[in-house]
Amino acid sequence: MVIGYTTGVYDLFHIGHLNLLKNAKGMCDKLVVGVTVDELVEYKGKRPMIPFEDRIEIVRSIKYVDAAVPQYDMDKLSACKKLGAKVLFVGDDWYATDKWKEYEREFEENGIKIVYFPYTKGVSSTAISNALKSVRGWSLHSDDTEDKK
Repeated sequence: MVIGYTTGVYDLFHIGHLNLLKNAKGMCDKLVVGVTVDELVEYKGKRPMIPFEDRIEIVRSIKYVDAAVPQYDMDKLSACKKLGAKVLFVGDDWYATDKWKEYEREFEENGIKIVYFPYTKGVSSTAISNALKSVRGWSLHSDDTEDKK
């Protein structure tokens, strides 16, 4: 049995997320998805629109997902080892970067393959957030004092 693993925030779930999960499931027998907890999203300098509990329930409900687990840190290698995953699925924006070339070496040493998927053109949670902000005046940080100045 081939276990695959992928991670993401999955805020403002969209067709690009669904495409990635569908394609990943097509390449493994069991797909485990790490959903980034709110604290880790904030550590990365962002704030999710949808709370973690809702995001993980959405991901868990997708028919291509066999299990959804919290992602508490950025250590994907440890997560793959713990889950017994033999394939890690990531977006192709990381492909051929120095950081991911090193990851590829480390993962290969541990018998784990990295598969890069292209992003769905024209769709991203950031693009959706920006569209909401420009069309409706919506802002993720509208309750922040910084925005009230």
